[in-house]
Amino acid sequence: MTTPPFAQRPSKALIIGLVVSGMLALAVLAVMLASGGPVGFGLSALLALAPLPVLLAAVLSLDRLEPEPKLHLAFAFAWGAGVAIVLGVALTVLGQQLFTRAGYDLKLVDDLGTVLLAPLIEEALKGAALVLLLRRRREIDGLTDGIVYASMAGLGFAAVENVGYYLLAFQADGPQGAVQLFVVRGLIDPLGHPIYTALIGVGVAYALTRRSPIRYAAIPLGYLGAVFLHGLWNGAATTGSLQLLGIAYLVIMLALIGLIVVTVAERRQLVAKMGFYLPAYQETGLVTAADVRMLTTLPARKAARKWARRAGLGQAMSDYQQAATELTLLHLRAEREGADPVRFAVERDSCLGAMAHARRW
Repeated sequence: MTTPPFAQRPSKALIIGLVVSGMLALAVLAVMLASGGPVGFGLSALLALAPLPVLLAAVLSLDRLEPEPKLHLAFAFAWGAGVAIVLGVALTVLGQQLFTRAGYDLKLVDDLGTVLLAPLIEEALKGAALVLLLRRRREIDGLTDGIVYASMAGLGFAAVENVGYYLLAFQADGPQGAVQLFVVRGLIDPLGHPIYTALIGVGVAYALTRRSPIRYAAIPLGYLGAVFLHGLWNGAATTGSLQLLGIAYLVIMLALIGLIVVTVAERRQLVAKMGFYLPAYQETGLVTAADVRMLTTLPARKAARKWARRAGLGQAMSDYQQAATELTLLHLRAEREGADPVRFAVERDSCLGAMAHARRW
């Protein structure tokens, strides 16, 4: 069997990063358990984890056309839940101490930590997951990839952070307080952190997939956008004004709509590109005119998978579609960045081999 190009051997650095981040996340949760007790911690963890399967499914649904490696996604999630949480808390507390020593009022210091320091520090740390993945730059083929990785880091961060917030509410007002806070953080605004950090993901992905000489300016712009949204929500929450919270929520939802528009437009553009590149491979017998028609529209791809499942070929059809997508992305990368002819031929043949292995109709 020919090994598909999307089955790369994970790097040692990635595995180490995943393990370290996971251990830090567990350490944070252990501290919460010790300080809050099994009842409070159990309820808080349950509330924090309850919406997570739906949120993960929503983010990963953006990634169906060209799924990212599971280990990379796990790393981004664990980084947000572990490294970003630990360093975020430590650096925010350190910053607040500096303001306190400078003679600022404690209430002002607390507000500065919430509205200014936390957004600046937390978004930088969550976004660092994208920067670390730059070494695996072939995994980021478009803006959607950047959105998915950044959102996974945001979800990891939010999951652990929410346990802490719910636990504080439980200690102050009992189960009712924790549930009331869950309504706001878990039901009304569950996608806050993923949306903020997704702007950094867009910036990183834009810098990697464009040729403009100022493309790297997109990274700090994305970071500033993330800090703005994060600070806007925290600031509105600090005032306690329902009107300001409503305005902040509206702005964040507009950002979410913009991110969805980007992913939908990019997905349609990619499948359309298949109609340009794939007909050249008809002479191999691996791509027919009917296959091209099937691959170049999202409804046709979905219908083909449905037919294949009924025929007992569901996994084969998914593998074929993914390999054809990877082949198209290979051409797009070569068009965008240039490519060594030998490496291009090896990766092209790997894609074709995967298509040959999967095609049974």
